[in-house]
Amino acid sequence: MPSSRTGRPPVQRVVRRPAASRPVRDNPVRRLYTRARKAWDRPLTAYYLILGGSLLITVLGLVMVYSASQITALQKSLPGSFFFRKQFLAAAIGAVLLLIASRMPVKLHRALAYPILAGAVFLMALVQVPGIGVAVNGNQNWIALGGSFQIQPSEFGKLALVLWGADLLARKQDKKLLTQWKHMLVPLVPVAFMLLGLIMLGGDMGTAIILTAILFGLLWLAGAPTRLFVGVLSIAATIGVILIKTSPNRMARLQCIGATDPGPGDACWQAVHGIYALASGGIFGSGLGASVEKWGQLPEAHTDFIFAVTGEELGLAGTLSVLALFAALGYAGIRVAGRTEDPFVRYAAGGVTTWITAQAVINIGAVLGLLPIAGVPLPLFSYGGSALLPTMFAIGLLIAFARDDPAARAALSMRQPRFGRKRGGGGPSGPRRWNTMRRRASVARSSGER
Repeated sequence: MPSSRTGRPPVQRVVRRPAASRPVRDNPVRRLYTRARKAWDRPLTAYYLILGGSLLITVLGLVMVYSASQITALQKSLPGSFFFRKQFLAAAIGAVLLLIASRMPVKLHRALAYPILAGAVFLMALVQVPGIGVAVNGNQNWIALGGSFQIQPSEFGKLALVLWGADLLARKQDKKLLTQWKHMLVPLVPVAFMLLGLIMLGGDMGTAIILTAILFGLLWLAGAPTRLFVGVLSIAATIGVILIKTSPNRMARLQCIGATDPGPGDACWQAVHGIYALASGGIFGSGLGASVEKWGQLPEAHTDFIFAVTGEELGLAGTLSVLALFAALGYAGIRVAGRTEDPFVRYAAGGVTTWITAQAVINIGAVLGLLPIAGVPLPLFSYGGSALLPTMFAIGLLIAFARDDPAARAALSMRQPRFGRKRGGGGPSGPRRWNTMRRRASVARSSGER
């Protein structure tokens, strides 16, 4: 051992190791939040939310239509499953329309805008022809197709306004004309008012409100200035006030907001018994099929007030589940509209989302006693084939737009099985190894080896 100058052995220095850092405690809540955030930001999130949410709403709606409509069918001397079978047939046809719409390219959707608008206007005008139009509950907005089948053309007017308005605004945006207020309003607002006039001739105030919401949604997405937006809203509100003031039936519905007693002449009977149904459901409900209000106490239990029967039979848990599904569907539609670069996709996705969300809010708000009863069905949930078919086609639009996103398209293409795995006799890895060997042989030959 070498010695120092003093003759003493050198002092060995002890190298101190850095203290080990204390392990960070893993927070399960934070870990769960991180995983949920990553899953939420995936390219296919909107696609799965739209597809899964609409499917669950439709299936649950079929179950509740069967439960809520049995007593009504028996009271009319019909089989107990009469309304369910009609709704199931409409859902099957709607599923075909959804599949077709989800596979159609965007150019074909734009090409169908004008034919759908022309067909909707023709059918809505045909409703007012004596002998062809049929009045239901005081509103003449139906066309009899024979037997028990009827069609409500105003429901297809919603889809027509969305497609045609989106195509119109997209073409004007490409030409940089939306900076001028006259190009933003004309001809979108006049055509929308024409559709509203045809609807109001039949007295259907609820559908007119939904159509007005779609119009405002398109104008908002187009970037309408505040003064222009307020001007159109003021005109629509003035017309609405006049229509309500001149109709005793609409005034009576307005007075039933928050009512807890049927009142004189049972004017608020439906609104009050809807609250009774929700209140008697509790947290988990009285059980599927065990509703009391559907035994003749609650009018339109399987159509406009099916949400009340859902609350009575499935309780607060069932109603919150329905609300969560509609919220997920609305979020997915907004996400599709916000992430696209195609103006037509943005306007069409925003219009469909506004349509479904506004109609759900108006229906559920009326059942809860927060809004006047407008007579609009709960989308994808209430009984009615005329409302279900265009709504499912609109859901197919959202699915097509969600699939058309570049990131979603790439993710979907990666999930498709490889062509080489399906053929060949060397097992799952046979074709893959053969392709790899062929590539290696070609590389070797190109380098001069034999």
